[in-house]
Amino acid sequence: MEYQQPPIGTLTTRLAALNSGVAPATIRDWVRRGLLARCGGTPKRPIYRLTDVEAARAAAKPTRDNQRAVKAA
Repeated sequence: MEYQQPPIGTLTTRLAALNSGVAPATIRDWVRRGLLARCGGTPKRPIYRLTDVEAARAAAKPTRDNQRAVKAA
């Protein structure tokens, strides 16, 4: 069961993705890579602190030599 509204100051995976402008899979990847930590919820329906999501989005991401440059839309 998904939260109708998560507790104040927290976001579900879907809301964290919308807030960050990324896909929900990217939020799960940030958790897997240790850039973002869950603060509660259940294993299938985690919630994240808003400040942690913003910090993960702002964190320096490693780049590879052969990575394509991002083009502005």
